[in-house]
Amino acid sequence: MKIKRAILTGIVIWIIAVLLYAISFYVSILEDSITQANITLFIVVMPLVWYGCKHYYKKDKQTHGIKVGQTMLLTSVALDALITVPLFEIPNGGNHYSFFTTPSFWIIAFEFVLVATLYWYSNVYIKANNK
Repeated sequence: MKIKRAILTGIVIWIIAVLLYAISFYVSILEDSITQANITLFIVVMPLVWYGCKHYYKKDKQTHGIKVGQTMLLTSVALDALITVPLFEIPNGGNHYSFFTTPSFWIIAFEFVLVATLYWYSNVYIKANNK
């Protein structure tokens, strides 16, 4: 596994996801801006992880998608713990516990690994076995 590549890909995904999450607060569609931001994040994670996997698998065709997805997810979680929670959650009355125990966090985390795994099966595994 190319750990450095997976971590850098996870960082890029996190940066873009946080920017789009923040921007979603300024485009008022739903009454509840937090629900709207979480829905936005849920939607944008799919193509971000898919494209991140496409980038990752240009150099590595051996590593299973679950491992790549977990590495990218853990990178994002670490950045959330170090940056997102202290800068955005704590000033608004939240904390690490409340951030990491919300159902929306776990749904998006599951989605993150699922998309990476699906990418691997559809674009790496099947192509490698059809040669």
